[in-house]
Amino acid sequence: MTVNALIEKYGFSPLSLPDPDREVKGCYIGDLLSWVMGRAQADNAWITIMSNINIAAVAALSDVSLVILAEDVTPDENVLKTAESKNVNIARTSLPAFETAVKISCDI
Repeated sequence: MTVNALIEKYGFSPLSLPDPDREVKGCYIGDLLSWVMGRAQADNAWITIMSNINIAAVAALSDVSLVILAEDVTPDENVLKTAESKNVNIARTSLPAFETAVKISCDI
């Protein structure tokens, strides 16, 4: 499923979508950035509550398809500008991380 299709199907709020047609394959949940860098796989949707500028760098290094910010976490404008420049897709949901993963698991 593509990033755009996933966002639309589950009603996530798109925040940065420089590559909406990228495929999502799998999911990783984590907030410790060094663990995400070592464990998230390319094309995963990464679900987190982290909202600082480092999420854009970690997402780019890990080559994840989409960062999903759970629990209505809202990054500042600088994070979104950096995400756009690094070709990182970011969306937001009001759901907790676990519920988000369960919800999307059938489609990825």
